[in-house]
Amino acid sequence: MSGRRSHGGSSGRRRRNRSRTSRAELSFSVSHVERLLREGHYAQRLSSSAPVYLAAILEYLTATILELAGNEARNSGMRRITPQLVDMAVHNNALLSGFFDTTTVSQVAPARE
Repeated sequence: MSGRRSHGGSSGRRRRNRSRTSRAELSFSVSHVERLLREGHYAQRLSSSAPVYLAAILEYLTATILELAGNEARNSGMRRITPQLVDMAVHNNALLSGFFDTTTVSQVAPARE
């Protein structure tokens, strides 16, 4: 018998470490979100699932806004998403309009009524 020991099963294969981002199947970095939460001192304690949940929410909102902005670009006959199209997409959506009511998109003059 050799001097090696196999841990974690009889197959002897080593288990590969996966990041929290890949385990959650996200594009937004969970570690980066956790670092920002910790450095921001938003709470004294931080659960292990909080940065995963927040990264998922940020990714969902970003994907939704980019999809709406892409639709605006296609309807306008444009090939690129511009800050103006992002602003139009947000303000033409009832839910996002209320959520981003006080937000100013850079390079876009606020057109409030």
